[in-house]
Amino acid sequence: MIRLRMPSLLLALALVATAGLAHATERKDVPTALTWDLTPIFKDEPAWRSARETIEAKLPRLAAFQGHLGASSDSLYAAVTYLMDLRRDLEHVSTYASMLADEDTRDSHHQEMQQAAGQTGVKLGSAASYLRPEILAIGTDQVRKFIAEPRFKDYRPWFEDILRYAPHTLSAGEEKVAAEAGRMGGAGYNVRDVFNNAEMPYPTVTLSTGEKIRLDDAAYTRYRQSAVRADRDTVFRAFWAAHQQFQGTYGATLNSLVNEHVFDKEVHHFDSCLEDAMFGDNIPPKVYHQLLDDVHTNLPTLWRYLKLRQRMMGLPDLRYEDLYAPIVKEIDLQFTPEQAKLLTLEAVKSLGPAYVDTLRKGFDSRWMDWMPSTGKASGAYSTGCYGVHPFQLMNYTGLYDEVSTLAHESGHSMHTYLSDSHQPYATHGYATFVAEVASTLNENLLLHRMLERTPDTQTRLFLLGSYLDGLRTTLFRQVLFAEFELAIHDKVEKGETLSGESMSKMYLELVRKYYGHDQGVCRVNDLYGVEWTYIPHFFYNFYVYQYATSIVASTSIATGIRDDAKLGKTAHRDAYMHMLESGSSKYPVDLLKDAGVDMTTSAPFQSAIREMNSVMDEMEKLLANPEAPKSGKGGKGKTGANSKG
Repeated sequence: MIRLRMPSLLLALALVATAGLAHATERKDVPTALTWDLTPIFKDEPAWRSARETIEAKLPRLAAFQGHLGASSDSLYAAVTYLMDLRRDLEHVSTYASMLADEDTRDSHHQEMQQAAGQTGVKLGSAASYLRPEILAIGTDQVRKFIAEPRFKDYRPWFEDILRYAPHTLSAGEEKVAAEAGRMGGAGYNVRDVFNNAEMPYPTVTLSTGEKIRLDDAAYTRYRQSAVRADRDTVFRAFWAAHQQFQGTYGATLNSLVNEHVFDKEVHHFDSCLEDAMFGDNIPPKVYHQLLDDVHTNLPTLWRYLKLRQRMMGLPDLRYEDLYAPIVKEIDLQFTPEQAKLLTLEAVKSLGPAYVDTLRKGFDSRWMDWMPSTGKASGAYSTGCYGVHPFQLMNYTGLYDEVSTLAHESGHSMHTYLSDSHQPYATHGYATFVAEVASTLNENLLLHRMLERTPDTQTRLFLLGSYLDGLRTTLFRQVLFAEFELAIHDKVEKGETLSGESMSKMYLELVRKYYGHDQGVCRVNDLYGVEWTYIPHFFYNFYVYQYATSIVASTSIATGIRDDAKLGKTAHRDAYMHMLESGSSKYPVDLLKDAGVDMTTSAPFQSAIREMNSVMDEMEKLLANPEAPKSGKGGKGKTGANSKG
């Protein structure tokens, strides 16, 4: 393994880091300072149990408000306040149980606690199911008269959101029938999940080293990145040939889900499944279509990156099998948790001292659960409950990719902290449409901070290449997924049928269009039309497009913040911080407009494309003159958008 020549500061940090992190095999071996402290939620399990029992004891009182909401503003206020208090308390109960369960998924007792919290949530949802139809039955004018009273101030956005649903809400009896029909929902996802994870006969292949591997999803994700082209070919062809044998089964599961969506669209009187899915966050379908149009217009930028990738890999041609292999090899950068904290704090300095100080406090006060251990939930996330600081789960092993993950999840945590600190419970939550802006913006700041500190050519190429590949997977690839999802829904809405074979044909056409197959940019084998079978996100109901809109929005905002910082200004930062503090007091598209990003136009997308081309300009200069020194103080790094698939 090659070690790069590094500036003195980077070298010093790397030498400490590569001395080796202690990877505990059991949670008890993890230093307490590297675990989260859950006592701010509940002191112990008996306190948690008491809180859950109290919620269940209060549920009958919620039902007692039924039939009386319109009697007076007092009745309505009392009912909604009671509901909000129950929801807040349940949030504490559910969050605590979930995090305990994630500490060691082998602990059946904690799993049972999580299930019990879920059951309480179902009971609360059932007890409160009458509220929306009954509020709408009061009439818009009378509801607005009630909520004009000062005491309803915190609840007005919640009520206005309910009133929006009037054209799409049935009678209480009809809504009950529709809800009961929902019991049959999820079958497609469940069948796919069981088949894919437990019963799919994954192939076994032999690599060039003689190693035999069973190609399940995890192994495919790992070995598609092989630096050996012959091994990549072997992995791709065996994996997708296995999926092709079962495209009919996968197709039936996805067709089942699409028909669920069509049923809901018809019953609740939406013009399309897309409108139905986006209505909850009040996002105009125009945003979705604008994103597709912008990507189609800018496919030559993606092709430019693909040609640059081919050049850096030294390949005579580029194939779909080559898209995950490293373009800069053997970069060995590792960091201790303390170094990761300092690096993240340094990266977000442009967000202001209050932001940095709060995040530092979180690092020092055990908001994070750092280390991997046997049975611990995989991956990383940020979570929280109102009235308590946010928490982060990590599985940190020292790779720079995990420093990027720390910055990403810290963006979520600070969004939660700022929203909770400035909003009442009724509007403290926020939509995914803005949530991933907070996380990917931190990644963007981290990248640019690293570039400022990193004069080494190979490390800069590594940073820049990783960023470009993040844009490929998070922007272009997720939009490809979004276009496929829209196409299969449109087909069923028109009364046409779906099959695994027809979906593979549709998907192949899109992949070839996006990756420039006909233009000779990247060759895509016929077999890879079945790739849709591997993507669980198609079961999330028009979810994936938000990965792309988020990175577009965050790139635009981050550019404004960096440009302001050079001039000693803070206008973009202040507008962004206001967005983080606003929770759901406004709808997501409006919050982003306040932050200077209008997602109904092409302007934010064009900002992201300019940055993508700027990155490629620098990479081409580095490749043309690799010995030229770059300005900087020394640094470390890798970044990339947090998307899967």
